[in-house]
Amino acid sequence: MLKFFDRVEDKVRGWLLRHPFIYATYGGIGLVLFWRGVWHTTDFFAHYIYTGEAENTIDLFGLPIWDGVISFILGAGILLSCGLFISELMGKEIIISGLRGEKKLAQRTEGEVRTEAGALAEVLERLDAITARIEEIEAGHHQNKR
Repeated sequence: MLKFFDRVEDKVRGWLLRHPFIYATYGGIGLVLFWRGVWHTTDFFAHYIYTGEAENTIDLFGLPIWDGVISFILGAGILLSCGLFISELMGKEIIISGLRGEKKLAQRTEGEVRTEAGALAEVLERLDAITARIEEIEAGHHQNKR
């Protein structure tokens, strides 16, 4: 069953990648439906907890709890079908750092953070030296033209 859904996602995403406007619209609709479902379902439960009445806090024509749940499921289905669920809800940087096996900043030791900061400072120093050398070469080139 998992392979079936994986194949469906690959086919849908493959088609949508050739039609970026449709892909953006489809993904946007999925995101809005997903968050609408989260919002309405949360409102329903919050209202129920505080009042004990099973009514929506926003009376949109007396819609039942199923309104939010259906929006949530439909939105999640759309996002899953086009491969945007995890990337849009978690963020690409978190996924990439997880694939690289990097630790969260809170899990790193002070030494690891200092080593990384030192490496970045060294890269910046080298970049500054390269930039200065390029400027020297350009200045010499302009003098030779005169």
